[in-house]
Amino acid sequence: MDSLTQAALGAAIGEALLGKKIGNKGAILGAVIGTIPDLDVFLTPFFSTFQRISIHRGYSHSILFCILGAFLIAYLLTKVKWTEKRSYSKLWFFSFLALFTHVVLDAFTAYGTQLFLPFSDWRVSFDCISIIDPFYTLPLLIGVLFSVFYYNKTASKRALPNNIGLLVSSLYLLFTLANKQHIQGVFNAQLEAQNIPSFRLLTVPVAIGNMTWYGVAKDKTHIYIGKYSEIQNNKIEFQSFSVNDHLLEGLDAQLVDRMKWSSQGYYTVAENEGNIRIYNMQCDMQGTRTYGTYKAPTAFYYEITPHENGTYDLTSGMHMKNK
Repeated sequence: MDSLTQAALGAAIGEALLGKKIGNKGAILGAVIGTIPDLDVFLTPFFSTFQRISIHRGYSHSILFCILGAFLIAYLLTKVKWTEKRSYSKLWFFSFLALFTHVVLDAFTAYGTQLFLPFSDWRVSFDCISIIDPFYTLPLLIGVLFSVFYYNKTASKRALPNNIGLLVSSLYLLFTLANKQHIQGVFNAQLEAQNIPSFRLLTVPVAIGNMTWYGVAKDKTHIYIGKYSEIQNNKIEFQSFSVNDHLLEGLDAQLVDRMKWSSQGYYTVAENEGNIRIYNMQCDMQGTRTYGTYKAPTAFYYEITPHENGTYDLTSGMHMKNK
């Protein structure tokens, strides 16, 4: 999720666990700790384009990081005047929860998180909520701000607004999971009605409110992309793209493996002036782009420029929106 949402969630955790003990400082600490996993973005300049494929939402978004990080953060908090009188075990639990709720929330979005590193690089991805969705963020934000600014730390009802915000946002998150199952049914029914063969289906929300979705169906040689709005209840117009796996033959095996891994199998390959472009629908779904006879399934792509000596250059690019 976006940084504001993660900070709001961390603040709500801090307020819930420490608000009645240290007042508004609990929300401040929660907001700071809750954004720590995303600090991995500051490391990206030190890595190559290839390494960046798996560095974000990697080790800093793992369960092991949350456990070990909580030990360090709790120790540091015992040295801070605000929290020095709190027990180490309670500070550890607070720190762990602020970190863990961050990585779990990211798992609900597209791309997911590598929760089980270093034991497995499998990405947990529920693909049921957009990275930015005020319907989730605003209840958290309103609840924690109301508790912090309306009540003093000794007030008996101080926790109520914050707890209501956490409850409402959590119920909305559960709604997105249930709504995704409904959307899966809609796409499967329309694929069947249009006689489009598929054995795998990815659905991803692309707007606030969980009402607009893209679906990517895949068979052995093609993917089929369509857009559906629950408000319009439209017939889905699927566009077909050849996967073109043969274009990956002869390329660096490790590179090809990471590309397929990051897309979880939802990708297409195209050739452009001797270079190979890979479009990853798991991580980017902005709608098709058409330029004359060239049609791309989405905007973002990786481009591989192979050399005769077996090496390659890896870059990334973005198609502008059709006018």
